[in-house]
Amino acid sequence: MVYSYRHLYYFWVVAKEGSMSKAAERLNIAIQTISAQVHELEKSLGYLLFKPAGRGIALTESGFAALEIADQIFLLGERLPEAVREAASTKKIKITVGVSDGLPKLVTKQLLEPILEKNDVQLIAHEGEFEDLLADLALHRLDIVLADRPAPANKNLHVYSQEIIKSPIAWFGPKKVLKLSKKAFPACLGDLPVLLPTTHSKVRHLIDQWFIQNGINPNIAGEFEDSALLKTFAASGLGVFPAGEIIKKDLKETYHMDMMGKCKDIHEYFYAIRPDKKIQHPLVEAIIRG
Repeated sequence: MVYSYRHLYYFWVVAKEGSMSKAAERLNIAIQTISAQVHELEKSLGYLLFKPAGRGIALTESGFAALEIADQIFLLGERLPEAVREAASTKKIKITVGVSDGLPKLVTKQLLEPILEKNDVQLIAHEGEFEDLLADLALHRLDIVLADRPAPANKNLHVYSQEIIKSPIAWFGPKKVLKLSKKAFPACLGDLPVLLPTTHSKVRHLIDQWFIQNGINPNIAGEFEDSALLKTFAASGLGVFPAGEIIKKDLKETYHMDMMGKCKDIHEYFYAIRPDKKIQHPLVEAIIRG
């Protein structure tokens, strides 16, 4: 299949104008030239795009299908000068980040701090399902994806995962809740109300295994898919919860939480996933370097 942008453009103009003569007038070229270009496109595609209709022409079913695609191409093309002009007129560097919905919000904030400290950055953040974000990254709709797991091995995705932070898992809670048990950590987790992430979070399985290994039957008071919601309920006194030690300072300052202790040998891993291409976004590199 061999056809050029020009072949498609001439077809598009004819379809929009409704005739070869009007298209030739709009483009200020000979009708024969337009007709030849459209015929070349039809020959390349293997289907007729126009059919006789009275004294004029009309689109065939194949023509309508081609027009739908051409509309998308050329409407985007018409936006090109405006997009370039806007980019040239702003001093800010734009970065579009995908944030996996399993990633704690406070961790996301820390991962993005290297670029948020800059004055010339325009951040666009999209939160979503991990698989959906990977698809958008592969299609170059995102510059980077932040997640609590690496991308699966899939040669068709063309993405690259890089571990950027490894944080021990610790337990936190407000002072009024911690005073409810006289037992030492971690035995106190059998008495205190415990808040956990749902199995949507990769770390939940590790925590469940840790309970079993330490002979703890946790008093589960709630399970939350949203990490920020979990912390809000914990701050209100509903219970204690596990989180990466990396956010210890933020939990203390924002939620007034104290650390109870650490889960031995359990860590939470955070990854930057980027397109596997040679040209790298400078802000992506800043996030990965930390």
